Amino acid sequence: MIKKYTCQNGLRIVLENIPTVRSVAIGIWVGTGSRNETIENNGISHFLEHMFFKGTKTRSSKEIAESFDSIGGQVNAFTSKEYTCFYAKVLDDHASFALDVLADMFFNSTFDEEELKKEKNVVLEEIKMYEDTPDDIVHDLLSRASYGEHALGYPILGTEETLSNFNSHMLREYIDQAYTPDNVVVSIAGNVSEDFMKEVESYFGSYKTTGTKPTYESPAFFNEKVTKKKDTEQAHLCLGFKGLQIGHQDIYSLIVLNNILGGSMSSRLFQDVREERGLAYSVFSYHSSHHDSGLLTVYAGTASNQLNVLYETIEQTLERLKNEGITEKELHNSKEQMKGGLMLSLESTNSRMSRNGKNELMLKRHRTLDEILESISAVKQESVYNMAQQIFSANYSAALISPDGHLPTKLT
Repeated sequence: MIKKYTCQNGLRIVLENIPTVRSVAIGIWVGTGSRNETIENNGISHFLEHMFFKGTKTRSSKEIAESFDSIGGQVNAFTSKEYTCFYAKVLDDHASFALDVLADMFFNSTFDEEELKKEKNVVLEEIKMYEDTPDDIVHDLLSRASYGEHALGYPILGTEETLSNFNSHMLREYIDQAYTPDNVVVSIAGNVSEDFMKEVESYFGSYKTTGTKPTYESPAFFNEKVTKKKDTEQAHLCLGFKGLQIGHQDIYSLIVLNNILGGSMSSRLFQDVREERGLAYSVFSYHSSHHDSGLLTVYAGTASNQLNVLYETIEQTLERLKNEGITEKELHNSKEQMKGGLMLSLESTNSRMSRNGKNELMLKRHRTLDEILESISAVKQESVYNMAQQIFSANYSAALISPDGHLPTKLT
């Protein structure tokens, strides 16, 4: 049972008590990410996430790390296009202590200039490491091809140029504008009672900022083709199709479609591209939902001399799916796989904390497990066929990283 409480300042707390476990996961979810940035401060959400670990008024960065190591806990953070999350997972006996450290990081980080300088170099190395993984960076290129100059097309890590301009004043100003209480959710899942919500409120329930909750300008979808020449062993290809926003009424039909297309080892892409043709080791598809848009991505990597054959094989797979639809067996297997994945994920307090935090932040509602299973079961062959017609009949974007930077012949 999920309990929700809204503090006087607008901050929301969601708690799911799971008495059968001995752990607690606590997450601070902030509704800001690379989408909320400008071309000048691109990457500041991610850099700020790093700086929250670099020392407070009472704890050094080493002491923050030792705080969790000393209790056998875990602490981490991540940044996406639309939200940032700071989280910890600890034994239930240490929940209050973990909350105290997280709150200290959230409110009392000093953003010391010396630490800031060192962390800039750390993030720069992260950017360079990312540049060395073309199978990752090609997805950023696809975002740019799909969303153009819109902030959804910005890289989450930012660039070397924007990173060099960050200072403590910019970080504090960004916090004041983006970390408003009504844009923050504290999510807790594990073996804690509802009384723990009062502890959370004592830390988070009264702070204020001068900023306002962000508003969003819906992006246009572009069918651009972006290439990058890079000395790689493989050609890395991504195709992007306009998808659905988070919470859309037809989202489960799209999730089933994606699962059948490239979400598992029995999927069409895996079987056609890898098993039958032997063209790729890695081939898959996934759907990303945002506040007001979505993107269905197909990825595969292959030798440059096989790129044309790879693209033609993917194109044939998409055409068959669009024209012929799916089988009853595929529909049944996909539904069962989704249900199984959902149930297995609920065994982790961290997964439940993440699910509840994201749902509250993005949707402001929490569906029961039975409601979700019912929505999955309600998906019909016809609705998946109609979704395939809608998605794969439209123009699509593409991104490629390869030694020569040349798109497949049919894509040019």
